[in-house]
Amino acid sequence: MHDRIASGEERIAAFLSEKLRPALYPQRLPMDIGAWHIPGEPVPADVALRAEYTPFAVGEPWGRPWATTWFRVHATVPERWAGRRVEALIDLGSDPDGGSAEGLVHDERGIPLQGLHPHLRAVPVAFRAAGGEPVRLLVEAAANPLIDSGSGAGSRYGDPATAGDTPLYRLRRADIAIRDEDVWQLLHDIEALHGLMRALPDALPRTYEILAALEAAVDAVDPRAVARTAGRARTLLGPVLGRHAHESAHTFAAVGHAHIDSARLWPVRETVRKCARTFSTMAALTEEYPGLVVAASSAQHYAWMKEHHPHVFERIRKAVADGNWAPVGGMWVEADAELPGGEALARQFVHGRRFFRDELGLDSDGVWLPDASGASAAFPQLAALAGARWLLAPRPGPDRPGAPARHTFRWEGIDGTRLFTHLVPGGAEGTTLTGSELTGAVASFADLGAATTSLLPVGRGDAGPDRTVLEHARRFADLEGAPRVVPRTPSAFFRDAEQEYPHAPVWRGTLDLAAHRGSYTSQARTKRGNRRSEALLHEAELWSATAAVRHDIPYPYAELDRLWRQVLLQQAHDILPGTSIAWVHEEAEQTHRDVHRRLERLIRRATADPDAEPDGTGVLNAAPRARREVVVLDADARPLPGGQQLAGGGTAVLAQAPALGAGRAGLPLGDLPPVTVETRADGGHVLDNGLLRVVVDAAGLVRSAVESRTGREAIAPGEAGNLLQLHRDEPADRSALRLAPGTRRDLDRADVVELRDAGPLLATVRVVRGTGRSTVVQHLTLGAGSRSLTVDTEVDWREQDTLLKSAWPLDVHAEHTSAETQFGHVTRPTHDNVGAGAAGREAAALRWLHVGEHGWGVALASDASYGYDTTRRTRPDGGTTTVVRHTLLRAPHSPDPHADRGPQHFRHTLRPGAGIEDAITEGYALNLPLRPGPGAAAPPLVAVDHPGVIVETVKLADDRSGDVVVRLYESRGGRARTTLTADFPVGAVREADLLEVPLATHPPSAPLTLRPFQILTLRITPKDRHRA
Repeated sequence: MHDRIASGEERIAAFLSEKLRPALYPQRLPMDIGAWHIPGEPVPADVALRAEYTPFAVGEPWGRPWATTWFRVHATVPERWAGRRVEALIDLGSDPDGGSAEGLVHDERGIPLQGLHPHLRAVPVAFRAAGGEPVRLLVEAAANPLIDSGSGAGSRYGDPATAGDTPLYRLRRADIAIRDEDVWQLLHDIEALHGLMRALPDALPRTYEILAALEAAVDAVDPRAVARTAGRARTLLGPVLGRHAHESAHTFAAVGHAHIDSARLWPVRETVRKCARTFSTMAALTEEYPGLVVAASSAQHYAWMKEHHPHVFERIRKAVADGNWAPVGGMWVEADAELPGGEALARQFVHGRRFFRDELGLDSDGVWLPDASGASAAFPQLAALAGARWLLAPRPGPDRPGAPARHTFRWEGIDGTRLFTHLVPGGAEGTTLTGSELTGAVASFADLGAATTSLLPVGRGDAGPDRTVLEHARRFADLEGAPRVVPRTPSAFFRDAEQEYPHAPVWRGTLDLAAHRGSYTSQARTKRGNRRSEALLHEAELWSATAAVRHDIPYPYAELDRLWRQVLLQQAHDILPGTSIAWVHEEAEQTHRDVHRRLERLIRRATADPDAEPDGTGVLNAAPRARREVVVLDADARPLPGGQQLAGGGTAVLAQAPALGAGRAGLPLGDLPPVTVETRADGGHVLDNGLLRVVVDAAGLVRSAVESRTGREAIAPGEAGNLLQLHRDEPADRSALRLAPGTRRDLDRADVVELRDAGPLLATVRVVRGTGRSTVVQHLTLGAGSRSLTVDTEVDWREQDTLLKSAWPLDVHAEHTSAETQFGHVTRPTHDNVGAGAAGREAAALRWLHVGEHGWGVALASDASYGYDTTRRTRPDGGTTTVVRHTLLRAPHSPDPHADRGPQHFRHTLRPGAGIEDAITEGYALNLPLRPGPGAAAPPLVAVDHPGVIVETVKLADDRSGDVVVRLYESRGGRARTTLTADFPVGAVREADLLEVPLATHPPSAPLTLRPFQILTLRITPKDRHRA
């Protein structure tokens, strides 16, 4: 019997390919073609309408890499085709590597109709032709090359400078044709049933029932008159198509979906066009298939449509109003959910939800991250504060130890907030609704018996659904042997799923979904630019708000909004992680440089004292803790008393400033002992400032770091810190996503170790090392009054397939590490008892991490690095030590074959004797250095009186009311009671959500109680603006 099924499958497949599909378009006519080749950047349709076109023929080449060709195609519908469905069939061609060209079809007025891609080459021009009507279309064809990010070979196409000029494509077809409706319907009847039959077990009677019906249908079709006999075949399939799904059949809530990366294997400029192609197609399909529901995320993508393709945007607005289109996610882009800073991740929600509310008239109630590799444990609270009730994310593969075992659960964040979460198989890629896909999705659903419905994104990657997929959906709506496929909005699905599964299990902590640990390090310059942009945005808002309240200087609302949106775009989940082509990262780095320049201008304007001339003694502290530390002034700065001239130029001076306020530089040491240096006979140096004693040996390694207060040594016995290590790094796909550290080589020799500065304010040892191809220059610096050693590392990186780590073996018996995440920190075990592979595995920390035992620990902070790992070792006496390694650089091949090569810079600090609070202080201080300011010291605009409460953000309210918005959080993981004071008369204090919508009123002087890691947003109305 099984042989009958096999032979039947072969016969049916041959019938589809040899008889039925060729009969779909029984009559065709070629169209007249003209072409206009654009060598540079894309142009809008109104420019293309006015262009001069040259005759073009099917078979001719077009399109050098990344160029655009506009095709003008004309035809007239024959009179004899009256009453028939007429389509234009346009095949733009494929390149030698298998990539297919994409296009956007416009009508004769330049209004977008739909996209073109390999699975969508038919453009309806008349659903019921009158006969004799003209067909005039304009096609924007994009010659985008195929870049195989999984090949490991890298691609010259990722950079226009190396992509070449050879045309990639040949136009294959430009016809108008009749689509035979009986053949169309029969084709999809057979495809659906054939796919289901192949997916069902051979022993089921239903399998043979379908086979018999299919064989009868094939027999009923006359090969010489397929169109005339297709209707008869459909009649024979009616009974098997009409049998309803079992009452207990699983239900898929189907939503048409296109996951469009904001950039990855194409530049941002191409994403704008991809959105136009895909969104116009989905809008057209909602009109052709009225029951269809589609979903698309990323407010940035909609904003592009509003700006560049207003007709597409209006069609989206109509589909939203009609209930056929669900803008989802409530974020500006589908951002990386681990690496952005806390305020940046909050602003993803603020800008995304505000755009959807203002432009589309809806409030997003969920988060849509179908391509996320993970999300931080702070995410549930941020999402909930933005009004989200649910999260959709991808289902991890079976090779993900420590990932959630269920599809549906309540995800608990570090503060205790729980977010109803559903994982979908296939993630961003979606499904084309074949029988095997549907039955396989049911079989793998981990919540069978507890939940009867799951959500199913339907479509083809970034292209979204097409007509074939939607025809399958119609047939699987209620079909015996298959799960039900029912169109539903994501919001409706999650509402019902939560009601059906009220006791879903709880998953706590970081959501770890994919083995993308290389993304914590790849493209270091992009990451450094992002970190600096976040810090400067914080400063620009703080000082602009201060200037507005104190001096009535206009607050730069519009400029800050623009800059935030530029930075938020660069935090998309394939840009900030460093997994895009060279073009994308070159643009990201340039964007950050531009953002930095504009923010510095805003800061200078806000901090200029209108009442005094600067005397060079003022400093500004944008960090949330008061500081007394040595700062380095530029060589051209005004000389200050007590300064130390540095060997590398500039002057070191002592400065002091309150948290979030202004202080002074050029102070005497007073009770602080000077930093001293002892140079040893073996070429090593001892740096000592009375708080920390550091021994740097003749190889530039840190052999000892003793906290003077306790006399405790931080470096493990017989080990050395600041040990740079090179690993072979050759993941199977050689990609920026994955990490595969192999054979290790320690850089334990130095070419140069020299004392550069010897106090009294700063002592610095310079170390130069060569790796064969690369050069590393480090400056190890200890300042007067500092409890931490600063290590500046400059690398001219010329490696391939190599990983660079900085190792610190610490004499600490640490059961876990504490690593900063957004608005708090997470703990991760240093052992592997839980069986989740946690020990030694790459993880992410934002600005700081901490390892400790009872009563004593060590903090490490970074100004740009994210990836780290920890392992435990055994001391000679039987105790355990902890090795912490920051991952500095990689050299992956794909998709950018030259990723990270060239000059790089990192700054890290090591602070022995640190608790969590000290680690937090280090992280903020390193990333928010003191800057020159007006000469007069000034208190902060707002302040709190609890050491565990951090004021993260101070700004003016986005509604331009003049209210001061303060976002603060509990940072240590315990309850905190604090009083917020303002340095201006207060009329009212109100608690607000992330979008600054007031929720509750607080008496101005009343204490605030925060639970562990709670984020609290307050609106403070100045008294002179308060209205009862």
